[in-house]
Amino acid sequence: MTEEPAHDPEVLQLAGKIFELARHGDTDTIATYVDMGVPPNLTNDKGDTLVMLAAYHGHADAVRVLLERGAKPDQTNDRGQTPLAGAVFKGEDDVVRALLDGGADPAAGTPSAIETARMFGKEDLLKLFGAA
Repeated sequence: MTEEPAHDPEVLQLAGKIFELARHGDTDTIATYVDMGVPPNLTNDKGDTLVMLAAYHGHADAVRVLLERGAKPDQTNDRGQTPLAGAVFKGEDDVVRALLDGGADPAAGTPSAIETARMFGKEDLLKLFGAA
C-alpha cells in the first residue's frame, strides 16, 4: 500500500498562487478565489495570512476585500506579528486605516502596532491608536 503525499502538489501550487496574488494586491482575483472557497485565513509556511501579505505590501483594497470575507484582522504569524504592526512598520497608512476599520486591535501581537509606532516615533499613529 502506498502512502498519499501529505499535501497534494496541485493544492500547494494553487495556494502559492493565491499568496502571490495577495502580495501583488490583485483584489478582484483574491475575492473570486475566497468566494469560491479558499479560506480567508489561509496561512503560508511562516504563518502569514493573506491579510498579512496584502498589508505588508501596501494593498489596502485587498485587505478590505479579505476582511469583508471573514479574514481575521489580528491573526499573528509564527513570529507573533500582526498585519497592523506590519503596516505600521512599512509606513502603509491606508492599510493601517483599512485594518482599523476592519476591527484590528493596535495592542495585539508582539511587537504590537502601538509598540512599533513608538519604536519609529510615529506620533500620528499613536494618536490614532489612542496611545499618545
